[in-house]
Amino acid sequence: MLRPFVAYLRVYEPLSAFGDPPPAGLRKAVEQAQLSRAAAAEREQLMWLKSQTTSPVRLLPGELPGGRALPNSDVLVLDPAEVPTDTGAKVGPGPLVCPLEVRARSAAALVSFLGDAHPSLHAAVIDSAGVSEEKLKARASSALGDLPQAAVHVLSTTWTVPLPWFALVDPKHRRLNLGSGPDDPEREVSWRVAMGDATQRVAEARELVEETLGDSGPARILAETARWLTNFDPASAVELDYGGLVQLIADPVLESDTSAEEVHSIMDALRSGDIEQIAELFTDLRDYWSELAAREHFN
Repeated sequence: MLRPFVAYLRVYEPLSAFGDPPPAGLRKAVEQAQLSRAAAAEREQLMWLKSQTTSPVRLLPGELPGGRALPNSDVLVLDPAEVPTDTGAKVGPGPLVCPLEVRARSAAALVSFLGDAHPSLHAAVIDSAGVSEEKLKARASSALGDLPQAAVHVLSTTWTVPLPWFALVDPKHRRLNLGSGPDDPEREVSWRVAMGDATQRVAEARELVEETLGDSGPARILAETARWLTNFDPASAVELDYGGLVQLIADPVLESDTSAEEVHSIMDALRSGDIEQIAELFTDLRDYWSELAAREHFN
């Protein structure tokens, strides 16, 4: 089964960040954790499909028919030794834990949809749910309220990677595994970075972009990302993962991908005021990711 064409920005927190002691259910989930990155994407997809094929249809994945949450046992676990720390930033102690929080993430997406969708699509979704918009919002708010803290541990985007996300990582720490081809679940492009390094880089990038380009567009994404990161333990790790997008990119293209390097080169060009270099780099990146994102219109 194809993985969803989704890229991810994840935070892995030390288990101690979830409480002293951490909840028994979370401790058990961490002890029994077997999900890989690829399996986590398939698990999310399966939960959503099941929620839509039950009778009656469930509003959100990861919940019972009456709206109560299923026990949350889906986590990704990371060893701090797998996180580069060139600047000496602290990570851990381990294990580092990233709950998938599919129900809460779906609730956040639903709230956003209800606010932004075209009126006809908005009405069709409410009709199919069989409940009022007020009840939809109430159920979504309840799901978000069940989070142990104010933010989900995973941000995701379909068909592309927001270019400002590359400002968080060190390009030389790219993790590349072509596997046996596009369908191999081990196929991967990702970066891992200590929270201390990520927050420093995003703050510097935001200040630079706001000073030179204004506070919209990339600066807004950087500001939102910076605010999101403040919700987590300073000894956490951040992971930028192409996720299922690697299924759409041929081996030679994936191997030669320099998106992270180019974003950092744009930062350097902004500092030096090299407008021609900025334009050239941005055009290359726009063309590369626009071509990938355009496939959404054919699906």
